[in-house]
Amino acid sequence: MNSIDLDVLKTAIAWSESGAYTLLATVVRTWGSAPRPVGSMMVMRGDGHVRGSISGGCIEDDLIHQVQTGHYQREAGELPTRTLTYGLSADEAHRFGLPCGGTLQLVIERVTDKSRLRQLIAYVEKQGLVTRRLTLANGEVQLERGMPDTLLQHDEHTLVTAHGPRYRLILIGAGQLSRCVAQMAGMLDYEIVVCDPREEYLKEWDIAGVQLSREMPDDLLIRLELDAHSAVLTLTHDPKLDDMALLEALKSPAFYIGAIGSRGNNAKRRARLALFDITEAEIARLHGPVGMYIGARTPPEIAVSILAEMTCIRNGAPVLQTHQHRPTTTTPQDATACIRA
Repeated sequence: MNSIDLDVLKTAIAWSESGAYTLLATVVRTWGSAPRPVGSMMVMRGDGHVRGSISGGCIEDDLIHQVQTGHYQREAGELPTRTLTYGLSADEAHRFGLPCGGTLQLVIERVTDKSRLRQLIAYVEKQGLVTRRLTLANGEVQLERGMPDTLLQHDEHTLVTAHGPRYRLILIGAGQLSRCVAQMAGMLDYEIVVCDPREEYLKEWDIAGVQLSREMPDDLLIRLELDAHSAVLTLTHDPKLDDMALLEALKSPAFYIGAIGSRGNNAKRRARLALFDITEAEIARLHGPVGMYIGARTPPEIAVSILAEMTCIRNGAPVLQTHQHRPTTTTPQDATACIRA
């Protein structure tokens, strides 16, 4: 669950517990082109205040108007949920700013103690995966242990949504490249942990919102209990640190594991790893040289390439621009990039 969704749910709890009339809207289905994906959420208060988004703005405006005028309160009465569909006709799609004739279906639920949002957040913040099952007829909610591949499900009786922790990025090494990666990853809503037992590196770290660890990398990864929402990048160029982390990471469910270094250095790294209790299939999970091949030379450019590849893997998209595309002969600039990368 990203920080935006957490913010929406925490706001829903605060408004509801303060006594305000509070509604939670969830996108459950889209047809054609839609501005927000399935699972997007927005919370509305009786006076028209909102947090989150479900479209480009026009549907929000309509919902706010309906809430402010008391339409939902009068029409729904004590009904705990409603299902709304926007954009059935071309005129309506145009009116609500849905591109290419898109259609959007929402479930709107009244937020009460029965919604169990506080329990949901408590579980997720402990790095757990949870499934929330909402019975549309009565607003009853069940929370169950979730699976990494659970998708939103909706029919005339129930709405099932999957919630998990924020994606987590563990950076081994606190050098310049790690700083660039951390800054960009923060904008992508990763929870970031930087590990470096070398005092001279970590004591200069000044990027807000990043957790710092002076543990040995393997000890840290064991303690963190990597899951399918975790990514690990080894960026120190020091085999004593990078390899220790990789030996733990490659056996874990982490969705992405990358190592800095040229193709030659990564070949040597794979040979070293093969000497330990680790399988060929596990070694094959390693992304090295790390990142997409975009001709990156500077630390910020390399950080872009790394996060682009991570985003592909995270979203299930193919990584088409791999380092196999790199030319076999190098210019002086390419040679510099290989040293940095």
